[in-house]
Amino acid sequence: MIPAVSLTSLAMSVVGGVVLLRIALSLKSLLFWLGRWWRWAEQRTQAYQSFEIPRYGEKGQENPLYRRVATYVAALPTLEDSAAVTLFSSGRKPNDFFLLLGPGHSAVDSFLGARVAWTNAPAAASGGAPRFVLRLRRQDRTRVLRPYLQHVESVADDLELRRRDVRLHICSGGNPRWRSLPFTHPATIDTMAMDEDLKMRVRADMESFLKGRDYYHRLGRVWRRSYLLYGPPGTGKSTFVAAMAKFLCYDIYDVDLSHVSAAGDADGADLKGLLLSTTPRSIILVEDLDRHLKGKGVGEEGESLQLTRILNFMDGIFSCCGEERVMVFTMNSDAGGMEPAVLRPGRLDVHIHFPLCDFAAFKTLASSYLGLKDHKLYQQVEEVFQSGVRISPAEVGEIMIANRASPSRALKSVINTLQQQTASAVVRTSSAGRRLSESGSGRRCEDSATAGGDPSNVGVGGAAMGFGKESIKEFKKLYGMIKLRSGSKKDGATTLELAAAAAGADAGAPPVKVDKDYIPN
Repeated sequence: MIPAVSLTSLAMSVVGGVVLLRIALSLKSLLFWLGRWWRWAEQRTQAYQSFEIPRYGEKGQENPLYRRVATYVAALPTLEDSAAVTLFSSGRKPNDFFLLLGPGHSAVDSFLGARVAWTNAPAAASGGAPRFVLRLRRQDRTRVLRPYLQHVESVADDLELRRRDVRLHICSGGNPRWRSLPFTHPATIDTMAMDEDLKMRVRADMESFLKGRDYYHRLGRVWRRSYLLYGPPGTGKSTFVAAMAKFLCYDIYDVDLSHVSAAGDADGADLKGLLLSTTPRSIILVEDLDRHLKGKGVGEEGESLQLTRILNFMDGIFSCCGEERVMVFTMNSDAGGMEPAVLRPGRLDVHIHFPLCDFAAFKTLASSYLGLKDHKLYQQVEEVFQSGVRISPAEVGEIMIANRASPSRALKSVINTLQQQTASAVVRTSSAGRRLSESGSGRRCEDSATAGGDPSNVGVGGAAMGFGKESIKEFKKLYGMIKLRSGSKKDGATTLELAAAAAGADAGAPPVKVDKDYIPN
């Protein structure tokens, strides 16, 4: 039989353990209530001043500061500690939730060492109009109030910019007017197959522009930036524009110069009208600038009409009627052949070259499209690229999408495509060399006839000699092409080396890195 004293001690031990566990588990709650008590005591012992921000003004107009305050307060980290919050979903993408301060409840913030509090005054308590109430110590009012409200507006504008939907605006011919539609391109700066150092510098330049309002105004310059993207088709220029729009959260205005009549618009009124009807925080895009500047009837005394109109569009007085804009021009040719007046700083501030795909860009694409960091075929791909052959990133991307279920098959397809381009280059080089050889033989015949020799003898002898050499050349080229097609290797000689040997044999040069067993002398 267990003594009563033992049962009592056991029961007290259990109760004490439960109490201690409860206290340990509710330590955060205890600290929370201690903090609220401390703030209550501080409010009773300090002199505070309140500032109301109503949603509507005296004449019923909406107060822009109220909207910015609501956006700012919803992003406060301390909002989660408030006694009541309202949870919303944006609806644009899964798991995109945000909080709003509940009516009658408060959230605290700090700025420049001062503690401030925001309260969402319910409509019934504020005469039927919702409003926010800002409370701060009276001794901090002069030092904190104006800088804090400027901080609230700046942060709110940035948050609204990041949350807004990007739209694409296009215009049609005749009477150009903008039509818009949602822009949902998934490209980002991180997914671009670019040199990492270049990518970092471009990102830093755009971030600096976003924060440069005061700097540009202090310099007396329009808050605007211009970019030139140039390179062969399929190298990612248009995709980069989409990535810029997503990074900046700017709308895109696609200006098609071919839809603006040059004949009936000598002063560029249509272009000016299009530019004036754009909005701040936008990208003004002009694609294929080189195509619009070619063959436009340049006069004897100056620039063409089209060139003048485009230059005025780029940095004329009308282009300054609006700020926070980025102007982007693309070209499919080398920038070195353009008019210096077009390329000068102020019209085109940043020049970005988009080259064809090399091995470094290929690895970036393979990582994005196939999830590959390394592969046993990478060495062979690198050898093909080292031969000088290039391919557009768009073509590589399509190959990888078509073979995304098998990374090995995708890499082999890329290698085959590069080898085919090498073979085509060999054929073109051979044809050009043959035409050059034939034209040279004709000139030698003519020179001999002019010098007084026997044209018939020279022609026959030359033809016979040429036939013998051409037969050997054709045999060498055919043999090399057969080996190239088969893609086989023998004694360390690759298909690219065979192709180079065939090209060298056709041009009269000795084979390069090829054993004599493959192509006889």
